[in-house]
Amino acid sequence: MRGSTGCAWLVEAIWRETFSCTNGASMKSILLLGGAGFIGYSVAKYLAGCGDCRITIADNFFRANGKVDELLQQLIDAHSITVVKGDFTSPEAYRQLDRGYDHVYMLASVVGVDYVNTIPHEIIRINASLILNTLEWLRRAGCAKVLFTSTSECYAGAVEGFHYPIPTAEDVPLTIQDIAHPRFTYAVTKMLGESGFLNYARVLGFECSIVRYHNVYGPRMGFKHVIPHLAQRFADKEDPFRIFGHDQTRSFNYIDDAVRGTVLTMEKGRSGEIYHIGDMDEITIEELVRYVGDLAEYSGTYEYAPTYPGSVARRCPDIAKARRDLCYEPEVSWRDGVRRTMDWYWEYLRSGVELHESFYDNKPKA
Repeated sequence: MRGSTGCAWLVEAIWRETFSCTNGASMKSILLLGGAGFIGYSVAKYLAGCGDCRITIADNFFRANGKVDELLQQLIDAHSITVVKGDFTSPEAYRQLDRGYDHVYMLASVVGVDYVNTIPHEIIRINASLILNTLEWLRRAGCAKVLFTSTSECYAGAVEGFHYPIPTAEDVPLTIQDIAHPRFTYAVTKMLGESGFLNYARVLGFECSIVRYHNVYGPRMGFKHVIPHLAQRFADKEDPFRIFGHDQTRSFNYIDDAVRGTVLTMEKGRSGEIYHIGDMDEITIEELVRYVGDLAEYSGTYEYAPTYPGSVARRCPDIAKARRDLCYEPEVSWRDGVRRTMDWYWEYLRSGVELHESFYDNKPKA
């Protein structure tokens, strides 16, 4: 069975130790900054299902055009989750939060290739403000441990420009090849975050670990990423179907595996350490596209097209450190995960909606 290791018993023990409150201990208080987003929602759902903890979601609901979408509302109602709505690019918004959280997951940021290419200045402003405001709030908040979520984009330049090995481990130098290119504005802000959170934690005395994600995907991730793009394009019966960057490779990480890796890092990750969370099954973009085409029973033709500007040739994480320290092991194969994701998106598209910038606010077709 994929992902089964000798660590399985230990992972189960971690969950029992972490979430069991039958011994009379008080419930853990958990804050998810950016908890309404794709990964944030999934982390909240996972934590809520694991056991007794008090969860607070803080978000501006940017992806939902200021609204709480139906799936999130169901989760909030079912588990009595506290919701704090505010613009956390403003320091005043943090006054709404409690102090003394046991765990703080810093997931808040704007991400997506479409966004970095169209509003790079806003990527810098929003993400940098969220990072700096959160760090200054932590100065007085008295929280026990913080997890900052980063990205493989931080080290892409080291692989492209200096031929660092693939799969790539955590000790790779963080490198930007073209500092003026909008494609890298997101990565620049995550570099700031990695340095900021590790150094604030060291000076102020709270624990902090960092996760670098690698092409996380799954249901409910919006339409600003490659796999949802494919769902929409195949639904539109594009012909010929252009394959952008056909020979580039990626290692896609299904959302369930990414969430488990995230929570394991919070619970067992060493303070001051960075962990690559992803999957080491590296595939070409052409292989991905043709597989989705088979799922869609596509009968048209394919043609190669230039890659997106700034897109790296290869990306695959070395997850040996996460395996060793966390007993992390991805369990969902890319084919199975892509199939689940496409089923979700195609059902959504069949529901009869007009596609706008955010699919949460789509209106039924007239």
